Amino acid sequence: MTDCIFCKIANHEIPSSIVYEDDVVIAFLDLSQVTKGHTLLVPKRHVADIFEYDEELAKEVFSRVPKIARAIERSSDDILGLNILNNNRSIAYQSVFHSHIHFLPRYEDSDSDGFGLKWKTHEGKYSQEELAKVVASIKESLEE
Repeated sequence: MTDCIFCKIANHEIPSSIVYEDDVVIAFLDLSQVTKGHTLLVPKRHVADIFEYDEELAKEVFSRVPKIARAIERSSDDILGLNILNNNRSIAYQSVFHSHIHFLPRYEDSDSDGFGLKWKTHEGKYSQEELAKVVASIKESLEE
């Protein structure tokens, strides 16, 4: 893809703050710095989202996640935790359509103006019969 910003970064066509690189992935600081040290892990091969990964690429990319996470954690004694996020398609807040994994170091409860995760439970909203249908549908899709 010729106009993909992450392809350009992976090809060293534009500057970036690279923290890790090998033949499969590149990791660099996100320009937005939602929290200090906000890093992106990007496959060098252009894939739009998780739905375009084959098994080999998934193994290669996701096997690097612990290495990057540990390096970020060790980079500052102030880091208390880490969010790892992978957004897929615009409905899930993907804004650059080259797959990437966000690493967001956390320093304190209020460390980021404008960042947060909200998990609202819907326990009890769906009947056991409805959930059984969801399970069956997912299992059937795994066999395809």
